[in-house]
Amino acid sequence: MSRSRVTIVDLGLGNLHSVAKAFERAGAVAEISADPEVLRRADRLVMPGQGAFKECAHALAGAIGEAVRAWIDEGRPYLGICLGMQALFDSSEEAPGEEGLGIFGGTVRRFAPGLVDAEGRPLKVPHIGWNQIRSRHPVFEDGEWYYFVHSYYCVPNDESLVAATTDYGGPFCSAIARDNVLACQFHPEKSQHAGARVISHFLGDVAWS
Repeated sequence: MSRSRVTIVDLGLGNLHSVAKAFERAGAVAEISADPEVLRRADRLVMPGQGAFKECAHALAGAIGEAVRAWIDEGRPYLGICLGMQALFDSSEEAPGEEGLGIFGGTVRRFAPGLVDAEGRPLKVPHIGWNQIRSRHPVFEDGEWYYFVHSYYCVPNDESLVAATTDYGGPFCSAIARDNVLACQFHPEKSQHAGARVISHFLGDVAWS
């Protein structure tokens, strides 16, 4: 049986090789590319990213962004990780004036200052480490713990996009799902067995929506 070919979009942001290794462990053939023609030939497209929204927006302003939009419009499987989720929206407070892909209406906001946990203890920003999700979607297991590294979170205009939420001084959207698109703020490649299950679902033929 042939293995899925997963192409990981190279925006020049983050440790792409750890993402590729996670997909290879799940049985996929993974390649990293910034070539729009290579992206179009994949079976599945994954866009990760750690870093600044401004650099991400600039990287997607040309042919790579056009290829990603076309891919999603054609109904082909897409997984966004961290910035790869944030880039799907219109804009981000991190980089006023910069445009995201605009696949979904909404923005990306920074965690407010003065966050506290349920016991009143102050919470640091960025949000780094393991946290639990509340999921309404079969790909993301309700009550499971995943690894996060971020200061900004997505606020979709359409609440039906939200597939999972996480509490960090209040609930925020930690995953979205719509048709062929999955995206999560946490890092499956850093989330051990829980993350491996997300990757396996993405590689499989399950109905996402």
